[in-house]
Amino acid sequence: MQSVQDQQDIIQKVREVLDKYEARLGEINQKIWSKPELAFEEHSAHDNICALFDSLADEGYVVKRHAYGVETALEISYTHGKGGRVVAFNAEYDALPGIGHACGHNLIATSSIASFLATAEAMKALYSDKIGFSARLLGTPAEEGGGGKLHLIDGGAYKGVDACFMVHPFPVLSGAPDLLSSSSCTGQYLANDKVEVTFTGKPAHASAAPWEGINALDAVVAAYVNISMLRQQILPTQKIHGVVLRGGERPNVIPASTTVDYYIRSETKKTLKPLTERVLKCFEAAAMATGCTVEYKWDAAYTDMKNNRPICDSYTSAMNVMGYSTILDAVGQEGGLSGGSTDMGNVSYEVPGFHGGFYIHTEGVNHTPHFTAGAGSEESFKRSLYCAAGMAVVGCRVLADDGFAKAIKADFEKDP
Repeated sequence: MQSVQDQQDIIQKVREVLDKYEARLGEINQKIWSKPELAFEEHSAHDNICALFDSLADEGYVVKRHAYGVETALEISYTHGKGGRVVAFNAEYDALPGIGHACGHNLIATSSIASFLATAEAMKALYSDKIGFSARLLGTPAEEGGGGKLHLIDGGAYKGVDACFMVHPFPVLSGAPDLLSSSSCTGQYLANDKVEVTFTGKPAHASAAPWEGINALDAVVAAYVNISMLRQQILPTQKIHGVVLRGGERPNVIPASTTVDYYIRSETKKTLKPLTERVLKCFEAAAMATGCTVEYKWDAAYTDMKNNRPICDSYTSAMNVMGYSTILDAVGQEGGLSGGSTDMGNVSYEVPGFHGGFYIHTEGVNHTPHFTAGAGSEESFKRSLYCAAGMAVVGCRVLADDGFAKAIKADFEKDP
C-alpha cells in the first residue's frame, strides 16, 4: 500500500466510482440546494440521502434513519470482513434563515456522500481478499446552530472511528485564483461559546411615569457598549459579535424584558474560557447599572479544530498528484477566510479529524445570497467531487496502510 503504484491504483478506482455515481450525486446536490432546511428540520435532505442508499442495498450499504436519537441525523454503513479500521465522512445539510445554502452545506453533503461511496467501493475492489474494513457516512444536522455533531458524539456515532473527514466551500481566493483546495491544517476554525442573554426590568408608562420603570433596553445598550470597548483589548484572533433579538414592545412602555444573542470566539477552547468570563462581566455590569436581573441560556459550544498533520499532508499530496491544485493551508493568502467555527472541532477532539477547504466561484463571501447562488452551480458541484476524490484516496490509505494509521493516531494523541 505504500508504493506509488498502490496510490495510482486507488486513484484510478476512486475516479471510476465517482464517474459511476456522478449523475445521482448531482441529483442529490440539487435536491438539497433547492430545498433549504434549517437546523433539525432537514427532513427532505435526510429522506433523499437515505433513499439513494436504499436503492444500493444490494451493494451492501446499510441505512439507519433518525440515527443516534436525532430525527434528521442518519448513518449509512458499509462493512467488509471482520475487524479492521473504520473511516467516517460527515455530511452537513442545514441551511441559513432567509438565504438558503449560503454556506454551501449542499456541497459538503455531496462531497462526503461521494467520498464514502468511493472509499467503500475502491477498497472492496482492491483489498476485498486482504483485509476487513468499515466505512461510515454520518448525516450531521444543525451545524449552523444547535451542534448536531455534539448529539452524535454523545450517542456514540464516532466510537471506534480511526479518522473522520469533510470539506467546506469558500470563495475563490483573490490572491490565488487557480487554487482548488487547501487542507486547512492550522488554526482557521475558532472555539465558540454561544449565549442568549435576557435582561428583566419593570414596565411603566414611558412618558407619564418613567421613574416607576426599570429599563431592560438600557441594559442591552450598556452591555453592547461594554463589549464594544472590550473588543479593543482582545487578541486579533478573538471575536465577539451579537444581535438584539427583542428590544421592547412599544415606545411608550418602558421595556421590561429584552434579549440579545452573542457569539464569543477564540483560537482554542483553553483561551476561550477567560474571554467568555470577561464578556459575562459586561452583561453583569449592565444589569447592575440599570437595576435589571440577567439570565443566560447557553447553546452548544464548539471547540477549535484539532488538525491531524499526517491526514492534511496526505490529502494535499493526493490532490496535487491528481492535478487539483492544493496547498496545506490558506490562512494568510489574500482573500483567505478565517475566524469561523464548526462542531467538527468537537469531533476532532474525539477522533482524528480533517476539515479541508475548497474554493468556488461566487460574487460574495459565505453567508450571503451571492454565495447561495454560487453553491448551486454545476462548477461548484464538480469541485466538490474533486475534493471527494482526495478524501477517498486518504480514506483508503487509513484503512489499508498500517504505518499511516499509526502516524495518524500518534499525532492525534499529542497535546493540542
